[in-house]
Amino acid sequence: MSILAVGSVAFDTIATPSGKVADVLGGSATYFSLAASYFTEVRVIAVVGDDFSTANEKVLKDRNVDVGGIERAKGKTFRWGGEYSENLNEAKTDFTELNVFERFQPRIPPEYRDSEFLFLGNIHPQLQAAVRKELKNVRLTGGDTMNYWIQGTRKELAETLKLIDVLLINDGEAKMLAADSSLPRAARKVLAMGPKALVIKHGEYGATIFFREGAFGIGSHPFRAPALPIEEVKDPTGAGDSFAGGFMGYIASQGELNREVLKRALFYGGVMGSFAVERFGTERLQSLTREEIETRFQVFRELTHLE
Repeated sequence: MSILAVGSVAFDTIATPSGKVADVLGGSATYFSLAASYFTEVRVIAVVGDDFSTANEKVLKDRNVDVGGIERAKGKTFRWGGEYSENLNEAKTDFTELNVFERFQPRIPPEYRDSEFLFLGNIHPQLQAAVRKELKNVRLTGGDTMNYWIQGTRKELAETLKLIDVLLINDGEAKMLAADSSLPRAARKVLAMGPKALVIKHGEYGATIFFREGAFGIGSHPFRAPALPIEEVKDPTGAGDSFAGGFMGYIASQGELNREVLKRALFYGGVMGSFAVERFGTERLQSLTREEIETRFQVFRELTHLE
């Protein structure tokens, strides 16, 4: 089963209590694709500049990610810089340089049109909607958004949410989108906007999935997956996108679409997010084995079992 990921490829400059790096490969589509590649075939649509090297491309190719949909444009690749204090849950942005990403118009290659799963990364809701409408045969669409789009493009986002099956956002974004400070009420309101399921990421505290009544099976009870305590978090920048890659990648690797599959996918999302934060940039995601992933998955499962 193939996943088509649409999002950003970027160069990040990151400072954390563990150190500082400059111009490391990042971006939502990069983290997502590397994480998902351990489970299924991944295709990417993004845009990069003249400064995106063959070595950068090789990072994705080495994981068998199909980079045929990455457009090369004149100019510089999207760049972001940020720093984390001891509170690693939130970054202080030092600079954002959209560069070629500012004019990004996703173009779907003909050979990608049979993609069965779609992930719409953190881009303008109108671009997300345009991609979804072009792909008629997608079995499941996952999507992401952020406070910038929630505040500035609410009308367009409302239309896009009708096209997304599973929305993945954090606590604050869910409350902002629903205009409600109660997370359970906020989740119910977001599901009423269109998604069949809502995954709320709680950072170092795990994630919860909420289901719309009747979607993916019977009932509407939410399910919570814990986070694995990591001794040293070096760089949390790609944790959320890596979570999404593990989540969607596992779903695409399964034959069925039901609640049990989506619940297990939460654990695999947590696994990939936990690996991503152990090194700066995408370094850890480049060199995993499936055995390491399954071993950590079992640890996650054991956290939820009371003998």
